[in-house]
Amino acid sequence: MPGPRSVWARLRAGDDDGGIAVFTAIVAIALLGIIGLAIDGGGKLRATERADAVAMEAARAAGQAIDPAAAITGTGVHVDPAAAQAAAQAYLAATGTRGSATLSPDGTHLTVTVHGTYQTKFLAIVGIGSMDVTGHAGARLLHGITQPQ
Repeated sequence: MPGPRSVWARLRAGDDDGGIAVFTAIVAIALLGIIGLAIDGGGKLRATERADAVAMEAARAAGQAIDPAAAITGTGVHVDPAAAQAAAQAYLAATGTRGSATLSPDGTHLTVTVHGTYQTKFLAIVGIGSMDVTGHAGARLLHGITQPQ
């Protein structure tokens, strides 16, 4: 009965038992990492798109905040800047979204910023449990029907 072969004898004979298993394990881990980055990257992109959409809807709500007294009397359609800011903030509150609506110093432009968080699926394994996302939108508060004042 032959005795156990030495490591050097097996290497000289080209015997590499288990070599493919190590390679497969390394490649599988790398592929899982790439798939995880793709899934979490896409998830963050979708969360950012949603934040942008909510910001745009809040800005649209702000643009519809006209001065009712002027509209009822027929003297003109004017956007009330304070009401526009309040309408945008009310929209954010109704959707349960963290964000802010700020007016420009001259009261003709409103900027809506939305903050959110994406909870990662695969990156949590390496300690990245969430990623911050931000959405932006703006609305020009036009005075008059065809052009800003």
